[in-house]
Amino acid sequence: MSQQERRDNGGSQRVAGIRRAEVGGLSVAYEIAGEGPPLVLLHGVLGDSRVWNRQLADLSDRFTVIAWDAPGAGRSSDPPEPFGMADWAGCLAGLMDVIGIDRAHILGLSWGGILAQEFYRRHPARTRSLILADTYAGWRGSLPESVYRERLAAVMREVSMPASEFVPAWIPGLFSEAASEELREELASIMSDFHPVGYRVMIQTSDSDTRDLLPNIRVPTLLVWGEEDQRAPLTVARQLRDAIPEARLVIIPGAGHVSNLEQPVLFNAAVRDFCLSLTTA
Repeated sequence: MSQQERRDNGGSQRVAGIRRAEVGGLSVAYEIAGEGPPLVLLHGVLGDSRVWNRQLADLSDRFTVIAWDAPGAGRSSDPPEPFGMADWAGCLAGLMDVIGIDRAHILGLSWGGILAQEFYRRHPARTRSLILADTYAGWRGSLPESVYRERLAAVMREVSMPASEFVPAWIPGLFSEAASEELREELASIMSDFHPVGYRVMIQTSDSDTRDLLPNIRVPTLLVWGEEDQRAPLTVARQLRDAIPEARLVIIPGAGHVSNLEQPVLFNAAVRDFCLSLTTA
């Protein structure tokens, strides 16, 4: 059976422009585009697959690009509680099984980058490479204790609030000052569709520490970072670069924390060049 046939018949259903798969009792929504080496995109907290629209459109000329809505986000169902990073990693592996993907480039943004690291920890043979964008070695592993405790406390307040009361306060810290109002409104709209359960559980798993894993990563690793990232500053990028063997760091000028949205041409070029260099090798 071809890869395309596996996508069409491997337990997934096409629904309203997206695909949907049953994985471990959860309904997981995802988008898929293109042909070529698989590239899996993992969004951050308060995001979903829509944050990857520019990557799905551009990188699908050379790659099979898959962007999921993690359980607890977008059009996927909420996970049970408790639900840890190992559970999300297992769910992602199950989704790859449904689609028919044995091994992929794994790209994670922010919280998705922490998940990408956990996926590698548990499924190294299924990870062709890691691309970690504007992320952390877990909040506990990258941020001062006072900062991550403040973030956790803020989320516990926000989960019971309407989006209109807290999303606007997030937006300035996610972009550079030069970001257009249209782009800010686009992301605010996506974030406003948050799931309270998913938001709470994802943030609780952000309070982790992956520093023990970093020196043991044995796949090619690319770090992509917005030069003006306020939430995961360049000091975090350099921490990961210095800890992961032979990791490469690409700094995206004119971009904040969501560098894939703010500077998609530069972001996509970095990802494309990295993945193609591995394919050629």
